Amino acid sequence: MGKTTQDRIEELKQKKEKVELGGGKARIEKLHDAGKLAARERIHLLLDEGSFQELGVFVTHRCQDFGMPDRKVVGDGVVAGHGTVNGRKVFIFAQDFTVFGGTMGEMNAKKICRIMDLAMENGAPVIGLNDSGGARIQEGVASLGGYADVFLRNTLASGVVPQISAILGPCAGGAVYSPAITDFIFMVKTTSHMFITGPNVIRSVTGEEVTFEELGGALTHATKSGVAHFACDDERDCFARMKKLLSFLPQNNLDDPPRIEPSDSPDRKEKRLDEIVPDSPTKPYDMLEVIRLVIDDGDFLEVHDHYAGNIIVGFARLNGIPVGVVAHQPKVLAGTLDIASSGKGARFVRFCDAFNIPIVTFEDVPGFLPGTEQEYGGIIKHGAKLLFAYCEATVPKLTVITRKAYGGAYDVMSSRHIRGDYNIAWPTAELAVMGPEGAVNIVYRKDIEQAEDPEATRKEFIDDYEEKFANPYVAASLGYIDDVLVPSETRPALIKALEMLMDKRQTLPPKKHGNIPL
Repeated sequence: MGKTTQDRIEELKQKKEKVELGGGKARIEKLHDAGKLAARERIHLLLDEGSFQELGVFVTHRCQDFGMPDRKVVGDGVVAGHGTVNGRKVFIFAQDFTVFGGTMGEMNAKKICRIMDLAMENGAPVIGLNDSGGARIQEGVASLGGYADVFLRNTLASGVVPQISAILGPCAGGAVYSPAITDFIFMVKTTSHMFITGPNVIRSVTGEEVTFEELGGALTHATKSGVAHFACDDERDCFARMKKLLSFLPQNNLDDPPRIEPSDSPDRKEKRLDEIVPDSPTKPYDMLEVIRLVIDDGDFLEVHDHYAGNIIVGFARLNGIPVGVVAHQPKVLAGTLDIASSGKGARFVRFCDAFNIPIVTFEDVPGFLPGTEQEYGGIIKHGAKLLFAYCEATVPKLTVITRKAYGGAYDVMSSRHIRGDYNIAWPTAELAVMGPEGAVNIVYRKDIEQAEDPEATRKEFIDDYEEKFANPYVAASLGYIDDVLVPSETRPALIKALEMLMDKRQTLPPKKHGNIPL
């Protein structure tokens, strides 16, 4: 007699129980001992309770070499499916380190590709939880082909649906390029690592001695390379921050970002702003404080907070509407633009533009950072990235000049000339080709040299230059500035402008794509 229905149901239950355990209890416990969670634990922690629906549950590899036919594990080292985060649909995959070290093979890649295809077809974010030993050596070129299939989908999905990567263990070699193409990378301190070649290879080729953490740890990539956008204390912190990020983002490039009912009055005026800019033009202040005083409830999700601190980028809301914030930080390198900050700002501006998120710029920039290191490193090319990004952006663009707006940096930072929609200045703003001292030393050099009292003459010229040019009124008279506001009035003014611009429609000339100076 064959199996009864109950027998088959019982068999299914047993198989499902085995699937849930991945590589087994012992390996899961080993992960826990290392301060890591298992793939399914991660998914259930990130998604809304009970919302996860798994796909490709019983997929197994079909490799016939190196004894692999006897080592088949259901699921093949990746858990994939869909669910919700705060009630909004997401597609997700999590590499399972307990199964073949989470390595990618042919069928493993097919599961991931299916999730990405579904995300594109349904217009929802795709989240990758990476924890993998890399390509599965036993499968040879089939595993490499799997990576390329994923890379292609990352590229096609770029600018269509948000793509978020969490590095929760090792991520080496070709495996790093999928996260690198995605929009945001989260890493966890001490437990996650990214690198092209590991410490052992580096030692054998160059003789350098370096640890895993020094080479590719979360803080290395958050502070030095700029690869990681967020360095999290542990996995729970990582998932909490991912949820917050998603709360600002639309589901896809055709949606508007999710507006919420604001709790902060749109008419709120903040007197602290009236005294935040120092009287001395060389004295720094904290632009983060300016941002928090203007936005809803001071709630700011800073992105790349450990990298290129002379520019600040992140997400906030104005009267419940998500906005991307780009701001100079006078506390770091006087807020000058350099190679790192230009790239950081450009990538963020392009993300916001791709996903219909208005951009608010707080400007206090004395120019581009001078020096041979910057010039040899290509500051011309890298600075042009930020210029290109702002010029190309068609979302609402609002700009507040708080103090300095000098030289080409004035043009770059969402000026009226590159289609800034609403440009305002504080009375402390200075819009000029360069600072008063530099300008006077060039324009009046001979007069100063020939004067009886050169220093007194220089001071006289500087005072005259400041009176004529180191203020916002010349630019305002030319229509480059829409208004000069008392700083405390900034929040209500920005909100009114943003509300007016919410139906903005602006296009680019027909073309396949531009050629941003990479």
